[in-house]
Amino acid sequence: MLVIGIDPGTASTGFGLVEERPNRDLAVVEFGVIKTSAQMSMPERLAILYEGLTDLLAKHRPIEAAVEKLYFQKNVRTAISVAQGRGVALLALARAQVAVAEYTPLEVKQAVAGYGAAAKGQIQQMVRTLLQLDEIPKPDDAADALAIAICHLSSMRTRTLYREAG
Repeated sequence: MLVIGIDPGTASTGFGLVEERPNRDLAVVEFGVIKTSAQMSMPERLAILYEGLTDLLAKHRPIEAAVEKLYFQKNVRTAISVAQGRGVALLALARAQVAVAEYTPLEVKQAVAGYGAAAKGQIQQMVRTLLQLDEIPKPDDAADALAIAICHLSSMRTRTLYREAG
C-alpha cells in the first residue's frame, strides 16, 4: 500500500511517499519539499503548493494520505500560514479522492520512536532505520513527512489487528 505523508507549510511543505510491501517492509518511493518564495504573494504560494501536490498525487496515485495536525504554541502568524498550507494540501487530497488521516506531532513521535516526547534527531534516526536508508532524509520537512507516513502505516496495522481480533 502506498501512503503519502505531508508536513504542511507555505514556505516549505514536506512530502514523503512510503510503500508497505506484502512482507510488511517499508520502502521510500519519493520524498522532498515543495518550496515557495517569501517574495511571492500568499495566493501565488498556495497555488504553487496546490500544483506541486496535485502533480505528485497524479504521478504516484497513493491510496491514503496522512497530514500533520496543526500545532502551535506561541506564534499565531506562523500558525495561520501553516493552516493555509494545510488547507491547500487537504483540498488537493480531496480533489484526488485520496483518503486522509490526521495525526498530532505527539502521535507521530509515539508511532515512530515509541516515545511521545522524542527529540527531532531521534525521530529522524528512526525514520532512517525503518526505511533502511543510508542517511537521514533531508531536509527536515521531508523527514517529518516520511515520519507522518510511517505513523499512518503503523496506525493502519494496529486497526487491522483490532478488527481481526474482535
